Amino acid sequence: MTGVPTFSKDALLDLAGDRSYARAQSYLDAVTGLEATETGVTATVYGSDEYEVTLAFDADGELSGDCDCPYGEDGNFCKHCVAVGLAVLERGLDVRQAQSRAALNGRRLDTWLEALPRERLLALLREQIAEDRNLRRRLEIRATAEQADADLDIATLRAQIKPLLDTAPYGRYGYVEYAGAAGYAEQVGGVAGVLRSLTAAGKASYTVTLAREAIAYLGEVYDQIDDSDGTLGEAADALETAHREACTAAEIDPVETAEWLAGHMLGDWSHLPEIDLGDYWALLGDTGRTRFTERVAEAAQGSSGWAAKYVKQEIARVGGDVDALVAALADDLDPIGRTHLRIAEELDRVGRDAEALEWAERGLRDTIRQPYVEDRLADYVVDRYQRDGRLADAVAVRRDRFRAAPSLEDYRRLRDAARTAGCWDTERAATLDLLAHRTVPDVPDVYYAGSVLVDVLIDDGDVAAAWRAAEERANERQWLALADLVREERPADALKVYLRVIEPRTRRTGDGNYQEIARLLLLARDCHRRLGTEAEFTAYLAALRTTQKRKRNLMSILDQRGL
Repeated sequence: MTGVPTFSKDALLDLAGDRSYARAQSYLDAVTGLEATETGVTATVYGSDEYEVTLAFDADGELSGDCDCPYGEDGNFCKHCVAVGLAVLERGLDVRQAQSRAALNGRRLDTWLEALPRERLLALLREQIAEDRNLRRRLEIRATAEQADADLDIATLRAQIKPLLDTAPYGRYGYVEYAGAAGYAEQVGGVAGVLRSLTAAGKASYTVTLAREAIAYLGEVYDQIDDSDGTLGEAADALETAHREACTAAEIDPVETAEWLAGHMLGDWSHLPEIDLGDYWALLGDTGRTRFTERVAEAAQGSSGWAAKYVKQEIARVGGDVDALVAALADDLDPIGRTHLRIAEELDRVGRDAEALEWAERGLRDTIRQPYVEDRLADYVVDRYQRDGRLADAVAVRRDRFRAAPSLEDYRRLRDAARTAGCWDTERAATLDLLAHRTVPDVPDVYYAGSVLVDVLIDDGDVAAAWRAAEERANERQWLALADLVREERPADALKVYLRVIEPRTRRTGDGNYQEIARLLLLARDCHRRLGTEAEFTAYLAALRTTQKRKRNLMSILDQRGL
């Protein structure tokens, strides 16, 4: 490791943000199995489910985190990652020393295993086989495949593989919940590994049959499994890879393979696994491709199903027929402009720039009144206009999109385009006037809903105007942002905001809420100090402690924050 690990509370806060950092405090006692690796640390955190967390350092010592909770799966440094980091700091773990020790232990293990005599290695392996039933089953299949003669009965292998696909050990009452899904997916992944070993052992034709049966079985049981994090989908992809490799190694019947492929891609569970037709196109040959195309055409007759339309598009794509692909896509234009953009990109790919732009412009016209549109469609047209010197037209695109669905992000895009065109002052005045006279329904969500006018004024740095607009309509998030901006110069105004937000929070529970109350109290104390009224804050805090004394976690958090 070349860099020195950057591991501190500030680093965790910077990666996670205030909310995830605050929520992590209540998970410290839920961190178990903390263990150093060569690149970082791993642990299990028990929340609503059991989550596996990995914190790692890159070559420069910069921290990153990975968690299999839904928020972490989206690439966020979640509260579970923070909790593990805080646990490392609380327990005084010297990360760099622990990483070096883990690396040393790994090298020792490798050296020891390499030096063991055959008998000892076999004894260790048999010990693991005795303790892990699924490992034993997988090895039994490999032994059957690699030791049997050419007359091996596929029924024998089928009987050995079937228990490995059974969902019963991972679920209750016929359903595999989230907590058991990862284990089942791992088992399915093991089946894929076994099937690839069959191909390596010269039994590729068996692999083809067994992989198709396994994929079909997953389609039957998939709706009985909570695959929220997609691990079973990944295992299904591994089965498809094993199938494709076996098709390449075996002398497959192209027509029969085309029948299976069409059946799968047109079926209800065509996404499990989702097959790339291009991976099979060469394998099918002329006869297989002809039959596949016929099957899809038969399915498309009188059908409005998405599967047949999608596969027709795939046939045109892998066949390299751009006009056919455009025609197929044009038959199924979606309402938010994604298909228009796809057509434009395909035409661009073959150098038909003018037609590509026409399709993208048509997409903007077709979706002009839609509040939710594929952002990349407008990006595409604006980029083309700016490249061609059509700067006013680029501003018009951004203006139309903003007016269809005003948002801070679209305001920023409009601002960038107008600045490039040199007309932002005029455009800004008209845009702010539009927002000032815009009528929107009240939304009960006090944190996320709010005035777009307030957001854009804050983003422009026009705090005075944003404050005036907030008095008409603003949410908690916006008021707190404004209070933070004026705290130094207008502490009395900021103080009113902090106290107004604290009051309803005292009627709610939860450690995350308590952490936010503590944060706001610290800001309120800062305002009082600037005003020279610390005694008023002391009295306020004492009264709050008295009324909230039954909330022991809140009292503890206030103590930790010096309040």
